[in-house]
Amino acid sequence: MTIQVKTKDSVYNVHLGENILQSFCERQADALTKYDQLVLITDEHVWSLHEEYVRANFTLPFKIYIVPNGEACKTFESYYQVQSFLLEENCSRNSALLALGGGAVGDLTGFVAATFMRGIPFYQIPTTILAHDSAVGGKTAINHPNGKNMIGAFYQPTEVLYDFHFLKTLPESEVRSGLAEVIKHAIISDANWTNEFLTLPNLKAIDDKELLIWLEKGIRVKAHIVELDEKEQSYRKFLNFGHTYGHAVEATVGYGKITHGEAVMIGMIPALMLSELYGNVAAGYAKRVYELAKRLGYNFEHVLQSSFESLANYMLKDKKTMNGELHFSLLQEIGEPFVHIISLDEIKQCDEQLRLWVKEDNL
Repeated sequence: MTIQVKTKDSVYNVHLGENILQSFCERQADALTKYDQLVLITDEHVWSLHEEYVRANFTLPFKIYIVPNGEACKTFESYYQVQSFLLEENCSRNSALLALGGGAVGDLTGFVAATFMRGIPFYQIPTTILAHDSAVGGKTAINHPNGKNMIGAFYQPTEVLYDFHFLKTLPESEVRSGLAEVIKHAIISDANWTNEFLTLPNLKAIDDKELLIWLEKGIRVKAHIVELDEKEQSYRKFLNFGHTYGHAVEATVGYGKITHGEAVMIGMIPALMLSELYGNVAAGYAKRVYELAKRLGYNFEHVLQSSFESLANYMLKDKKTMNGELHFSLLQEIGEPFVHIISLDEIKQCDEQLRLWVKEDNL
């Protein structure tokens, strides 16, 4: 299956399927053999799981550079080390990078590609559910201690190869993390699709076939919004639903101590509370999604471990904050997002309500 992404400056395909790495090499043979070097960037965990499959199915010569696992790879140090490796290996403007891993590896590799010799091609080969979101759309970045994804560039991949083979080894925590972004795509695009999630009794109730359908739908939502607004001037801000408060939780708890998806799920609850206030979302909807998240095993204890002062500090540094005003992605109705300026006091009230729910669940 192929989904095309068209932006102002580029057109590329997202290929989805089972065991499609070898066919990718055959299909792209002419293009890939024209590069003087191919460098695969991956992390220790992914390589330990998938080295055999990659070496058996990626039929062209490549060099490999292994970075730390997860968000630990999105640092200045990692970025510098990858750039140094490329220079030491005499890579050129005619070299290309392959990002094999989750969202963090994709973000780092994309930013390296965007800036090495002012830009070289890169291919996204995502290995997680979460990366159905991050691998599409060309957002690349590394983190700064003061905030997530603060240093980066919009830089589209040459192609995205989503080989479902890699999803088979995902632990439950990664399934949960990725599912949060899938649920977000449903909430901002389609009320009927969202209702499919609200009926789930638990994580194990999701079968593989259903998940793959949801992933395709999620990629189509992301691709459509990116086509409308590549550089996040308007529509693309809708994709930040749940991210302003969620990123603040992620930064406060510490990158790597909470998954990105878990943070986004937490962040969607205050966003839904505000949507009940400023949109026409039915009263109690935020609580319904909170209860769904609890059934699926998301951990809201992270909220109690984060002071509101700390969260507020990170939210004020968020990329979506302008002139000290917090621009929140909210919902007029389920499936109809809009952006609204929110005061810290209003978020504090939502934060207090969420803390109350978490404490009640602990009684």
